[in-house]
Order: sequence, then C-alpha cells, then structure tokens
Amino acid sequence: MTDGSFDLVVVGSGIAGLYAALQAHEHGASVLVVTKGAVDEASTRHAQGGIAAAVGPGDSPDAHLDDTIAAGAGLVDEAAARILVHEAAPRIADLVRYGVHFDAADGAVALGREAAHSTARILHAGGDSTGLEIELSLSSLARREGVTILEHTLANRVVVEDGRARAVEVFDTVDGRHARYEGGHILIATGGAGQMYRVTTNPPISTGDGVALAYDSGAEIIDMEFTQFHPTALVLPGVPVFLISEAVRGEGARLFNAHGDRYMLRYDDRAELASRDVVARATHREMRETGADHVLLDITDRDGAWLAARFPQIYRHCLDAGIDMARARVPVSPAAHYTMGGVRTNTWGETTVPDLFAVGEVACTGVHGANRLASNSLLETVVFAHRTVERLFRAGGDVPAPPARTPDARALPPLDGEREVPTVEGLKRLMWDHVAIERAGKGLATASAQLTRWAAAVPTPRDRAGYELRALLTCARIATAAALTREESRGAHCRTDFPELREDWRRHLVYRTTEGGA
Repeated sequence: MTDGSFDLVVVGSGIAGLYAALQAHEHGASVLVVTKGAVDEASTRHAQGGIAAAVGPGDSPDAHLDDTIAAGAGLVDEAAARILVHEAAPRIADLVRYGVHFDAADGAVALGREAAHSTARILHAGGDSTGLEIELSLSSLARREGVTILEHTLANRVVVEDGRARAVEVFDTVDGRHARYEGGHILIATGGAGQMYRVTTNPPISTGDGVALAYDSGAEIIDMEFTQFHPTALVLPGVPVFLISEAVRGEGARLFNAHGDRYMLRYDDRAELASRDVVARATHREMRETGADHVLLDITDRDGAWLAARFPQIYRHCLDAGIDMARARVPVSPAAHYTMGGVRTNTWGETTVPDLFAVGEVACTGVHGANRLASNSLLETVVFAHRTVERLFRAGGDVPAPPARTPDARALPPLDGEREVPTVEGLKRLMWDHVAIERAGKGLATASAQLTRWAAAVPTPRDRAGYELRALLTCARIATAAALTREESRGAHCRTDFPELREDWRRHLVYRTTEGGA
C-alpha cells in the first residue's frame, strides 16, 4: 500500500534537495520533498562564507582545482574535483536564475578570499548571509512552482525491493502517523552529522539521518573518519555556539592565545589563512597549553560600519552577546563543522544501491578528500545535484555505469556484550572526548566499545528524538571504527599516536552493513 507515487522522492530541503527538486520539476518530473523540519530549516541557511567559483579576472578552474587537491591531503578524487571546478560557472548562473542575488562591487560580482585559496573567488549574498539567501530563494521558488513538500516529516526507512530502492517510509513528527511514498528514484539530501559532537556549528537537525538511511539500505559509506572542525566558533557561557566565518580571517582578522600571543605564524607560513585542519589543531593545542577554553579573534582594525556591512549576521550576533568586534577581541574555539565522508556516490549521484541517489553533505563524491577547501561545499551541492537530475531525466545520451560495490568493504563490530541505554548528550560527550580534533588508539577503542553497547540497547524509535539518536549512533560507530583503523594523521584526521602521514594509507575506508539492505 502506498500513500503516493512520484518520479522523484527527495529527502531533505537544503540547497542540495531543493535545487535537485527544481531541476527535476523543470524536466516535467513529479517531485516530492520530505523534510523533518520546516522547508527552509536546513543547514544551508547557516552557511556564512559563500560559494567558491573561478569566475573572477585572473582566476581559472585549474587554479581552483589545484587549491582543492592541495587542501584534500592526498585523498581528493581528481576527476570529481575537475568536474566541480569546471561546472561552477553555469551552476552559479542557475542560482541567479532561481532568484539568488550575489553581492556586487563596482558593477561586478564581489569576490572574497578564504583560507587555502590562492586568490579571491568566494561569492557572497547579503554579506555573511549567503546560505540564508540561497535557502529562502529556493524554498520560496519551490512553493511557487508547485513542488509537493511534506514538512515536519522524517524519513525513517528506504524500502529496497528486488535489489532496488523503491520507496521511502516516513514518520509525521507532529501527529505520529506513518506513511509510504513510492518513487521512481530516491534522492537523499539530508546534510551532515555535526550533532555527533558536543561543540558544533551545525543546527539541531544535522543528525546524520541520511547516512543512517543509506547504510541500513545496504549502500556503502566512506571516509567518515574525516570531520572538519572549524577553527572559529563563538564560545561564551550561556550563549549557543555560533560560527564566525572564515571570511573574517580572509579580511585580515588575527588569532591570539590567552596570553596575548599571535600564534599561527609558529605553525604555518600562511598564518590565519592556513587550511582549516591546521588552524583548528593549532588553536586546540594553544588552548590546551594555556589552560583556556578559547582563543581570541581580532579584527579591531576595521570600524563598526564596515563590519556591519560586510558581516551583518556575525556583527549583530556578537553585539547581542555583548561584544563589539570593532573594539574587542572575540572569544572563539574549534567546533565540529562539516562531514566530509558520507554515502559513497559516483559523479552522477548514484550510490551502490540502484535507484538510490545522494547529493550534498550527506554524499561523498571524493571532491573534499581528507580536508574540505573552504566554500566548496555549496558548490558541490549544485554541481552534483545538476548532474544527478541530468542522469535521471535527460533525453538520450549514454547512461553511465553505477558505482561497483567495494569488495573489501568493512562491517561494524557485532552488537553483543553488556547493554546500556544511550542518550544523545552522552554520545556527544563521548565523541568530543575521544573522536574529535585529536584522537588516539586507546580513546578510540574506548569509544568504539561504548558505542557498540549503546547500539545494542537503543530503544525502538517512537518519536523524532528516538530516530535521531539511532541515526547518530550509526554515524558515530562508523566514524569511530574508521578513525581507529586509520593509523596515520591526514587532513582532518589527527592521531597523536600516529602523527605522520603514511603513503600506504593513501586509500579510503568503506563500510557496508552485513544485515538486510541490497
């Protein structure tokens, strides 16, 4: 029995899901968007930095490619990254066509610079409100175009029949009703899993739902040991964690430790514009050595009017918290920010389960490698969402081969031993203590054993919180197992007991369930 049938069922309403839905709608496809919150309540709206694209004078896709590969610490899929940078300009044009207004200066698009980019190539909208501008533009357009949207509805299972994804089972978080929607194709676009960690810039909805859905369906999950920690999140007692965009450092902000010493030049010649993994680890170590819970970000050489125009959200938020960035240094610390691993896909969004696709932060195309280049994430969503829809609905052309299953995919430890009922708070503390910016084998083994006990005892979900806890446990178990297995330090994965990068570990770790699925 089904409650509806569509050509495409999209799970998630961030930029990846909405852009794909609009593109499919333009092809004449019937589309259902399922989202567990409001349609505009996605991680996209919190993206401050902008979207990277080589559209400025003196820049080129090849230069963007070189920066992307350099940041990825040897694990970037060069073919996928080449697609990313060379298809950027037409996808920016799509966003403009969909109503996104990018900032301009002197009659041309305004371009900012961020860490590890060799030139200014970051487009912004509304200063530091790029994600919000994109999210509101796409969500309002989807409504006007008549795309079917189910809000406050959580997808809790991808139905796989005869080896193919056929439907999505959903749970209405308001009235508790269960339903099933069939789709010619199922697209997961649910974002990342930052809520695995006690300190995160991610909104509460980022609980790894899509990774868990795909894993339970038999799809492969890859690179989950690589979580990017943003170096500068506002930390104040009683104030929610708030991202201070990397673009602030791109505009000249400097970092000082609790003793007032500017420290980044001791770690990297690029100083505050070093890659995120370098700045986050350096900051973490300075905090540990000084005994402080934060460092200080200084952009007091800019006046308030300039800051209010360039960073309206950040400046206003800091003012509300009692800090005038034009007069005082801002207390910041690293926070979990971006899940670089996820559902393994090819460059057409296909997973290892036929008719199951994934796009955006939930997916792993290989473009980020072990350490994402700043502002490549929003670009990745539109480039590969476009390719996915082209793969599904374009007329004619050669159909690409789906990704082959990995022969040596790993399985998680079996669920046995003493059972202990988990809590989200306990999971977040465990991951922050043992599987965060710096890891070691002893702590990872402790975390893995605890997560296994919790997974054996997790209750059958009865509400949204229950489903989210189950998803977080799946993501945390895979991330911890991969981090324990990878005996080196590479990109965002730092093992204090294996501090060197090792060439024999220039490979990917893939996980696939041994129960059910495809």
